[in-house]
Amino acid sequence: MKVIVLNCGSSSIKYQFFNTEEKEALAKGMVERIGMSSAILTHARMDSDKIKIVGEILDHTIAIEYVIAVLLSPNHGVIKDKKEIDAVGHRVVHGGEEFSESVLITDTVMRVLRDNIELAPLHNPPNIKGIEAAKAHLPATPQVAVFDTAFHAKMPPHAYLY
Repeated sequence: MKVIVLNCGSSSIKYQFFNTEEKEALAKGMVERIGMSSAILTHARMDSDKIKIVGEILDHTIAIEYVIAVLLSPNHGVIKDKKEIDAVGHRVVHGGEEFSESVLITDTVMRVLRDNIELAPLHNPPNIKGIEAAKAHLPATPQVAVFDTAFHAKMPPHAYLY
């Protein structure tokens, strides 16, 4: 299974692309300065040098389009068809009390993420934008939210009270 993991911020997206069967990372990179005409995509296959692409990347949807394009690139990519992306994992900061483990993203999950924006106002909105962008480009691909708060939900009381 090949999985892309996305960590979407307000003006950046970090990503890694994994082959889970071989337990190896195939590529990683970052899109910086989203929303600007001088945005930068840095990409590296694990067996090659880094490349940098500078261009106008005005939103997360375009940023994800760039990431998929570089993964497909004959010179710098690691896949031949975007159907090779079997799943998308999203690092999401706050799932509220509703989620204490990773979940398949559904309309209900998206509603809960929006309901919890006030708990992580700097993080949840870009996380939501990243999910929506990935869904726009990979509509048939399963998307999973992995919550920072899930880690804390499983801590024993003596640890979280301290």
